[in-house]
Amino acid sequence: MKAFDPVAFAIPLFVLLVFAEMLWARRNAPESYEPRDTLTSLMLGLGSTAAGAIVAGTVAIAATWLYEHRLLTVGHAWWVWVACFVLDDFNYYWAHRTGHRVRWFWASHVNHHSSQHYNLSTALRQSWTGFIALSFVFRIWPAFLGFDPVMIIAVGGLNLIYQFWIHTEAIRRLPRWFEAVMNTPSHHRVHHGVNPLYLDRNYAGVFIVWDRLFGTFTPERDEIPVTYGIVRQLGSFSLLWSVFHEWIAIARDVRSAPWRHKLSYLWRTPGWSHDGSRETSDAIRARWLERTGGAV
Repeated sequence: MKAFDPVAFAIPLFVLLVFAEMLWARRNAPESYEPRDTLTSLMLGLGSTAAGAIVAGTVAIAATWLYEHRLLTVGHAWWVWVACFVLDDFNYYWAHRTGHRVRWFWASHVNHHSSQHYNLSTALRQSWTGFIALSFVFRIWPAFLGFDPVMIIAVGGLNLIYQFWIHTEAIRRLPRWFEAVMNTPSHHRVHHGVNPLYLDRNYAGVFIVWDRLFGTFTPERDEIPVTYGIVRQLGSFSLLWSVFHEWIAIARDVRSAPWRHKLSYLWRTPGWSHDGSRETSDAIRARWLERTGGAV
């Protein structure tokens, strides 16, 4: 198959929709856009595109090697495309969940959550360091089953395109049948929340059914407005600090930790500390539930 990346064709549409939402926000929600924050988001998007282009060849070589040693040859029929899309979204769910539950992967993903605003430009806050974290491994392994790497890249691009539109406050709720199956702005606002109820929930890419199936779904509640960002807010619009602050924090923790705890700062949950001086998202959520009597 000839290589095809749908994201490249969607970029002009992304830009147009961001400007359209800015016009909507100017009248309806002027606080949802902050010029410096939006500029940081745009620069993160450009940097991610450049970083992806630099490592694309290596990722393609790895996927091609897996395909050359595949177990089966599934072909390119329409149902294979559908199966590949669903499998890729399943893989995305676990990659995304791991990106929040393992600090090594969180260091690559955290910049996507670093904005305290929630708008379409936030969707552009993509990782520059996903290749370093080896996050791509979650998405290319189906080549070993027999799915063409070109197909895997294409459906991964479609997955990313779908997720763009759910980064908005302009759409409140969609029909219940749609929200039961698909990821929506309401579901994804929860994911970007740092409220104890919302922390580390709703990891879905396209299909919210994965969260419902694996116990990580929480609906948005009108009486608990979403507070966006990260537990320890960035407090800066610096582009490079947005990208590398968690990697720097990991290096500092590993350097200062006792030898027996050094590796734990790589693979344990973000917020974990060997002396209990910090709180993980699980601890924050549990404390909140205890205080509220478990009412969710």
